[in-house]
Formats: sequence, structure tokens, C-alpha cells
Amino acid sequence: MNRRPNTARPDPNAYTQPVTRHDPYARTQPMTAVPKSRKRGCACSTCLGIPLGSFILLGVIALAVYLLAPMRTNLLILGIDRAPEGTDVSRTDTIILTTFVPLKPTIGMLSIPRDLWVPIPGHGENRINTAHFFAEAEQPGSGPQAAIQVVEDNFKVQVPYYLRIRFDGFEKVVDAMGGVTVDLPSAMSGMEAGEHHLNGAQALAFARDRKGSDDFFRMERGQILLKSALRQMLNPLSWLRLPAAMIALGQTVDTNLPAWQWPRLALALLRAGPGGIDSRTIDREMVTPFVTSGGADVLGPNWDQILPVVREMFGG
Repeated sequence: MNRRPNTARPDPNAYTQPVTRHDPYARTQPMTAVPKSRKRGCACSTCLGIPLGSFILLGVIALAVYLLAPMRTNLLILGIDRAPEGTDVSRTDTIILTTFVPLKPTIGMLSIPRDLWVPIPGHGENRINTAHFFAEAEQPGSGPQAAIQVVEDNFKVQVPYYLRIRFDGFEKVVDAMGGVTVDLPSAMSGMEAGEHHLNGAQALAFARDRKGSDDFFRMERGQILLKSALRQMLNPLSWLRLPAAMIALGQTVDTNLPAWQWPRLALALLRAGPGGIDSRTIDREMVTPFVTSGGADVLGPNWDQILPVVREMFGG
């Protein structure tokens, strides 16, 4: 009896078992390829189909955009002194409004007199250096933001970040740097014009000196000291001391400047150099001295002269 051959075509979508040598009908069964599993979560240049050279170039471009983005960053530097043990309840004897733009590069510093008479939220009119004091006394840790608010309200500029320096640890930072060399344009604080190498105690005394000087001389000395310290830190001969200086600085400074901003600030400093810093002060022509009803000698701001300088340095 003749059997009719099976002419039905196999279904290519049918699931089939793998072929084994013991299967007598293995030769007649359709074979389907088993799909290979794809790797997941791989973002390397090979898997993305990008040549390695192009992948590296994209990374370099992204880094350049990050470092040189033409955006301005404003920072308020606050120096506090003689706070009660374990607290930061202190006036800010040093107030420097700072800006940096790595692309240009631009670094600007405007020193604000501590005796500037301005409104302090919740406390009426008072010296600008009391904003930090009142806030810390009421709520520990709120001092920097209170100082920022007063600066923003009066100087009409946005300041998202602060850097607060405790002068009681400043001496250790200078000593860790091996001292600091200042170049005085004129005689001041008992020293003749010219270069002087100061240790930590001498640098702190130079910044604090109030004999025969006023707020304006103190601001000038503060900027001289700060720029001298930056110049020394950028000198390759001092780089072996940087780790110890950074450790001491970390114990003296607190800030809300995020980590991703530090490389941009460092690049701006490297490109501009200490000589490229636009350092200014609110000078005697921008204020009017007067005596309050309580007998305090203070400085009334002349905003029609101050604000144009602020707009020039900080935009807006």
C-alpha cells in the first residue's frame, strides 16, 4: 500500500526542539535560530556604534562646555571673629561680594564696609555686619543666608552662594602654606612699603589691625592679604604644601558652593591670576558718615554711586 507523501509545509513560526542524534525525524523537522540575548546597560563607544576617537572628542567638548560655560557665579565671602566657644554668633567684620566667569575670564571682588547702615529684616536699621549675628543668635546656621538676603535686597544682585571664614583658624592656614608674602603699595600697619613675609600670627594681626585706620583701610588690607594668599597658592613652588593647607582650610571654612562649581572657580583663578582680579571697595565717596541716635558712628550708603559699580561688576 502506497502512502502519499506529506506535502504540508512546516510552520516557520512553530516552536521546535533542538536536534539530537537519537531523533530519527530530526532531518525532516524545521530548524529555527535561537535569538541571542542583548547586553543591556552598556554605553561604551563600541556598543553605541561611535568610534573611540569621536567618543573621546565628545567628552572633551562636554568638559570644555562645563568649564567655560559663559555663566556668572556670585559668591559672598564672610569673615567672622571672636564667636563664643562652639558657636558662630559673630559679626561679619569682612564682607566681600565676589563674582567669577571662567570664559572671559573674570574675577571681581567688591569689599563692603561693615559699618554700612542698612535695613536688617526683623531688626530695623543697623550695621550690615549685624545681619549674620542676629540670625545666628536666633537660629544657629542661618547667619550666612541672612547676610546674603541683606546683600541681595540692598545691592540688587543675586547671590546664591557663600563662603564663611573663621579667623580663629586663619592663622593655621597661613602657617600650613609656609607663610604668605604681601607686597604693600604704601606703609601700613607698622610696615614699610614693599614685600613682607608674614607667618600666621603676623598675617592675622595685619588683617585685624585697627590702630590709626578705619574701615576703608581694613578693607584694603583684607584684599591685599587675600590676593597674596591666592598668588602663593597658584605658585608651583608652593604646591607641595597645598594638601596641608587644604586640610587646615577645610577646618576653617564652610560653604554651600557645590562641588561641581569648584573646578570652574579654580579655572577662573588660573586664567586670570591674582593680577587679573578686579578688586574694588565701596570707598569714601560712596558713603556719608553720620552718628546714630544711639551715638554709633556709621556709614550711610549713597546708592546712586554704589549701584552703578555693582551693575558694572556683577551684571543685572
